[in-house]
Amino acid sequence: MITIDTISKKYGKAEVLSVASIEIPTGQSFGLVGNNGAGKTTLFNVILDLIRPTTGSVTSNNIVVSESESWKNFTGSFIDESFLIGYLTAEEYFQFVGDLRGMNVAEVNAFIGGFEDFFNDEVIGKKKYLRDLSKGNQKKAGIVAALMGNPEVVILDEPFANLDPTTQIRLKQVIKKLTDTSTITVLISSHDLTHVTEVCERIVVLDKGLVVKDLSTSAETLKELELYFSV
Repeated sequence: MITIDTISKKYGKAEVLSVASIEIPTGQSFGLVGNNGAGKTTLFNVILDLIRPTTGSVTSNNIVVSESESWKNFTGSFIDESFLIGYLTAEEYFQFVGDLRGMNVAEVNAFIGGFEDFFNDEVIGKKKYLRDLSKGNQKKAGIVAALMGNPEVVILDEPFANLDPTTQIRLKQVIKKLTDTSTITVLISSHDLTHVTEVCERIVVLDKGLVVKDLSTSAETLKELELYFSV
């Protein structure tokens, strides 16, 4: 379980995030939506201890993330290309991440081989550094790296952005496969309301750093979200 308790973040006098409480049970597929500047990435950065909140704390599986690094052993994430190592090829990067996750070369190769369709022959075997790949292909590499080592928590910020339609469909299949298990907690932020309602069982809406909706996904959720954002 992930518990977000009285989290706020201020830059000077400007408060960009103010979340009283969110509990995300183990195994839940959790979607975070909102307009630009709503605080989605800021909240994910706080959960990942990339930035420290002004007030409050985040607990992941009973570990306060700002007080220990042990939560990293069961957490996979991709926020943006800064998570990559640009001067490595995709193969070198996967081996690097695999080594951190305790995977040997054969295990890494077998894992990566399971994403052949997702990569669409655009990532592996290209003899290109990650920095020289397109934004979409960088994202493919980052997402797959986040899934290495059987993480219990997976956090993906705007995973559908910069991906072509075919890859978006394949990514939804990957996410749904993850969420079919009751043991992996998946957190996704997205501007795409259709995609997020298709893959997440719960959706929280942020507006100017505040939680304004907390919905269990149903057949009516997409219409409710579209109505909210059209006002």
